[in-house]
Amino acid sequence: MKAPSISSWFGRGEIAAPPDIESAALRSDRFRIEREGDWRRLEDIVKRMESGGLRRIADEDLIALPTLYRTAASSLAVARETSLDAATLAYLEGLVQRAWFQVYGPRQGFSRWLRDFLLGGWSRAVREIWLDICIALFVMVAGAIVGWLLVAQDEAWYYRLVPGGLADTRVPGASREDLLATLATEESAAGLSSFAAQLFSNNSGVCILAFALGFAFGIPSLMLMVHNMAMLGALLWLFAGQGLLTEVSAWLSVHGTTELFGILLSGAAGLHIGRAMAFPGTRPVLAAASEAGRRGAVVMVGVVIMMIVAAILEAFPRQLVEGTGNRFVIGGAMLIFWLSYFFFYRPRRALENEG
Repeated sequence: MKAPSISSWFGRGEIAAPPDIESAALRSDRFRIEREGDWRRLEDIVKRMESGGLRRIADEDLIALPTLYRTAASSLAVARETSLDAATLAYLEGLVQRAWFQVYGPRQGFSRWLRDFLLGGWSRAVREIWLDICIALFVMVAGAIVGWLLVAQDEAWYYRLVPGGLADTRVPGASREDLLATLATEESAAGLSSFAAQLFSNNSGVCILAFALGFAFGIPSLMLMVHNMAMLGALLWLFAGQGLLTEVSAWLSVHGTTELFGILLSGAAGLHIGRAMAFPGTRPVLAAASEAGRRGAVVMVGVVIMMIVAAILEAFPRQLVEGTGNRFVIGGAMLIFWLSYFFFYRPRRALENEG
């Protein structure tokens, strides 16, 4: 776009412009002519970036882009201060806005980001912390076993491990019928949506805390997982005492395969940051922690999605679907889905990035 010349404003000389207006127009033309080459180069680069991304930009143009942007922004500031002609001002405002987006703006829109995240980005980030996942899995299993053994030796440990909200009728000494009643289904879905929201809030809070505590070399994250799994071990011991281990396992599997997987990933993400800080290798500690934090953040965005899914499963299918077999089918299907997505689903683009 070219700013209009003097003749476009005052005709072909039929009407003489007042001296002060003519002087301003001359200054505007001189200002534009001196800088127009840089503006047009910037406009050409921005136009190519808008149509084809960085692939169509030569290296020298890409290097010059920040400088050209700052030049255009400076020209815009001058144009505003000196009240240059409206056409030049409008052109510069549009050019600077478009260039700012290419220099500082997001490289992709939300829809594209979400597609890339779900179609490879999330699963790739999970695979990159595989060692931390293995450590976290070992800790979680060990926590459940410790919880079982503690209450098996001293029932007082049950009240220390299990929150009061869960220990209503699910307490040592409860009859088989009382425990079986806690696994029963609801007659309707009324009120379960608010229950799902409450569950999501609780579950996501645990996961975010496990991730956030990773900065302390991952130790608090591991301790939090041990505590949560010890509570699970205590509950399993309680139901196993009345011959209901299979029933409670099926009841828990509906949402547990998703929820526990999410807790596993959040703890592993926190541990990943802690390990990077404790063993940064040849990199500075802050650089290692920053890189691990970005990778862990990607995992945690996905964990929030998993907690939404777990809350829905816990509030609806678990409460409405009866039968041990049916519940195992739902829980098993969710486990297979997550394992397949994280460790077997590898789109071509994700493989290229990993290579």
